[in-house]
Amino acid sequence: MSIIKKQKLIIAGPCSAESEKQMLQTAKELKQVDFIDILRAGIWKPRTKPGGYEGAGEQGLKWLSKAKEVTGLPIAIEIAKPHHIELALKYGVDIVWIGARSTANPFSIQELSDELKNAPVEVLIKNPINADINLWIGAYERIKMANVKEIGFIHRGFTSFGNAEYRNAPFWQIPIEMKRLYPNIPMICDPSHIGGKRSRLQKIIQKSINLDYNGIMVESHCNPKVALTDSSQQIKPSDFMLLMNQIEWKKNSTDKKEYKDELETLREQIKELDNELISIFGARMQISNDIGKLKQENNLTILQTQYWDKRLNHLLQAAKKYDLNTSFVKTILEFIHLESIRIQNETKIKKK
Repeated sequence: MSIIKKQKLIIAGPCSAESEKQMLQTAKELKQVDFIDILRAGIWKPRTKPGGYEGAGEQGLKWLSKAKEVTGLPIAIEIAKPHHIELALKYGVDIVWIGARSTANPFSIQELSDELKNAPVEVLIKNPINADINLWIGAYERIKMANVKEIGFIHRGFTSFGNAEYRNAPFWQIPIEMKRLYPNIPMICDPSHIGGKRSRLQKIIQKSINLDYNGIMVESHCNPKVALTDSSQQIKPSDFMLLMNQIEWKKNSTDKKEYKDELETLREQIKELDNELISIFGARMQISNDIGKLKQENNLTILQTQYWDKRLNHLLQAAKKYDLNTSFVKTILEFIHLESIRIQNETKIKKK
């Protein structure tokens, strides 16, 4: 029976296995939390810059294997090289996950896929470090071709320049699209790496549950203050229990007739509005095409920056009257503007 396909899946454990004492103490405390399904730990930890703690290696696998014996919990580690898979199987690892940097590299994914062929482990694939859904899809397809029986996804956020709120920007639209494309593949949220701080865990976990994720993977350490890696995002097992008591798990269906009837009515209204949006987009782009012809006839540049800046600011102010998120509206308007420029530019090319 698959481990990772369990609903309300909870994976927890330290960012890094640092010592046998730390690993066993953390595992025992997590076992007391009672709802933990899988014990995780980082074994190989190459850091962005050299000089930091880079993991215990094979010695850490011995500690983790002992923690499995003591608690009876399945164990999970990150793999980045074919040799890691060989050692994982040697020490009885049940689940392996592929990290964000590896997912971003098709060469690495292919090497791991070749080594994983028919291996008796379940595999979780983190999103790539950059916001490219095709790399995530490609990693899944390569691992699937290796005849891996059970595969899941981990959403850990994306590197984003200038992002201040999160350690890794969640870009929720990307995992949502993955869930649409692969509705039967479990999606796990990694709020520790998205948030980067313990104080952000609850908000991120709740949002993932609201979006019908299958579970979470949280970094937990018996004494986060002295953790050798990512101390600010790890949480004590006892605090983890308090955190989870604040989470409201959602159902994805109900048999209540009143709910279904009202939901269907509201969805029909949205369908009509969506149809109107497509009609409006079509009419707008036709006007953009006419504008492109006019600019071509008068030998004018396609991009008119001053006009666009003035128009964008006006629309963003108007959006506030409807209590719309200005970042959302700005993103939509910029996409529309780019498409308008593309159409005008194609009109110019056709006239040559």
